[in-house]
Amino acid sequence: MSSHKGPVVAQGSGAPAGNREADTVELAELGPLLEEQGKRGVASPTKGGCVFPSFLQAEEEQACPVPQEEEEEVRVLTLPLQAHHAMEKMEEFVYKVWEGRWRVIPYDVLPDWLKDNDYLLHGHRPPMPSFRACFRSIFRIHTETGNIWTHLLGFFALRPVGFVLFLFLGILTMLRPNMYFMAPLQEKVVFGMFFLGAVLCLSFSWLFHTVYCHSEKVSRTFSKLDYSGIALLIMGSFVPWLYYSFYCSPRPRLIYLSAVCVLGISAIVAAQWDRFATPKHRHTRAGVFLGLGLSGVVPTMHFTIAEGFVKATTVGQMGWFFLMAVMYITGAGLYAARIPERFFPGKFDIWFQSHQIFHVLVVAAAFVHFYGVSNLQEFRYGLEGGCTDDSLL
Repeated sequence: MSSHKGPVVAQGSGAPAGNREADTVELAELGPLLEEQGKRGVASPTKGGCVFPSFLQAEEEQACPVPQEEEEEVRVLTLPLQAHHAMEKMEEFVYKVWEGRWRVIPYDVLPDWLKDNDYLLHGHRPPMPSFRACFRSIFRIHTETGNIWTHLLGFFALRPVGFVLFLFLGILTMLRPNMYFMAPLQEKVVFGMFFLGAVLCLSFSWLFHTVYCHSEKVSRTFSKLDYSGIALLIMGSFVPWLYYSFYCSPRPRLIYLSAVCVLGISAIVAAQWDRFATPKHRHTRAGVFLGLGLSGVVPTMHFTIAEGFVKATTVGQMGWFFLMAVMYITGAGLYAARIPERFFPGKFDIWFQSHQIFHVLVVAAAFVHFYGVSNLQEFRYGLEGGCTDDSLL
């Protein structure tokens, strides 16, 4: 027995000598038993001490009782050991995640609920059941880094035009003196609807892309908020445009505002469907929001026919709104088709993937929309709330 103790004790590091000796004795005693059990496992015709030819084994198995003591011995010896190793691995993984020392993984080893774009082959975050680890991953490089920062700050042409900018612009607009508005309460509510939709959309978006690797339940919940935010942004964008475009036509304005609200709420309800966020329904998502945005074609045609093409493009600021629509549609199309990563799998895993391009175009389009609406507001202020503007054409 002592012959087994020496080498083990000499190689031990950091453990008490008594514990190492006890472990060595235990392993030395269990060694022959495990070897004998392994030999029995190899001899397939042997069954509980009864040996039969292979062609008689199936018939005679019931005749000879199978003692369960041997199987229980192996289970007693192996199951606790396996459980112990599994717990150590889990503890080590949780510790690494908690301390932010995780590594990115390829698409193939992701769980199904984290698989969204199969053209992004590398650089994915592993499942991280810790909100602290998820938020710390904002400062790491992975497939969601660009999606998070394009809506958290929105660096576009080296200018912050995302969540921070729209929050700042919204506060400035709400604090603007009433002397710059013809109907201060109404107009601030109108602009407030736009800024509320923009801020909620951008905040829900970067929060979703930050924590969606936490767990399947958290991912599903925040994906619903993300898609609801898109609908809120589209609804909020319609409000100031319809208010100023149909400033002198209250009835059509009320009809169009009501229709947009109904369509937007319908899109939010559709986003609560669990399967709405799955990769299978990517085109369905793009179609729902594209259809919601294209519903603005009807009031646009109404205004152009009623007021004329020249007035629509000058006073009505249709040029800016057309540019906004092109940006939204282009972004949604690239997102649905997964371009450019579709043609170059693995080349756009971190930067310039379709979702990031979509984010940048959404932020830019919202900024263009704000500029156009601001011009409409200044035009109405110049008329002192009147509806006669022939002298300005």
